[in-house]
Amino acid sequence: MNKKTIQKTKWFWAWNDDKEEAWLGQMASEGWHLVSLRLPGNYLFEEGSPRQDVYRMDYISNPKDYQDYLQLFKDAGWEHIGRMGSWQYFRKSVQGNQVPEIYTDNTSKAQKYQRVLVTLVILLPILTVFVTRPAVEGGPWYDLHSIIKTLLSLFLIFYVYALVRIFNRILQLTKK
Repeated sequence: MNKKTIQKTKWFWAWNDDKEEAWLGQMASEGWHLVSLRLPGNYLFEEGSPRQDVYRMDYISNPKDYQDYLQLFKDAGWEHIGRMGSWQYFRKSVQGNQVPEIYTDNTSKAQKYQRVLVTLVILLPILTVFVTRPAVEGGPWYDLHSIIKTLLSLFLIFYVYALVRIFNRILQLTKK
């Protein structure tokens, strides 16, 4: 018997992963359980019995001991659902009224966002080079280059905004 599946598209930002986790938990309470992650913002759910599942996300930028990393979570009772880029998605059922957490202290939570921030900061010079690279005026691709440069400039503005939001999230967690 094939189970019914639905695909949902919903966008979350890196600094709002707690909202994404809450949404996934809400879907589980309605009987829709995350099966896989496709493109960014694209989720596949399978219909089942409503459950009180908790979803948690982790960010790893260097998956060198990836199997050991996954085993650590498995040993702690977490089911690895999948990954979207460097974001790892885990699920665990609520037992009693104790909500399971991957990170039990704010310092560890802040370190997760620091890993995200480091990745973004490393990519910032590459993006900046593309935005500041001059076009050959009158060249055959000048108009296309100008359009792309304008779009990249807008993206760079948002990119810096994202850096600030993630940095603020780190500050919030370290002040608690």
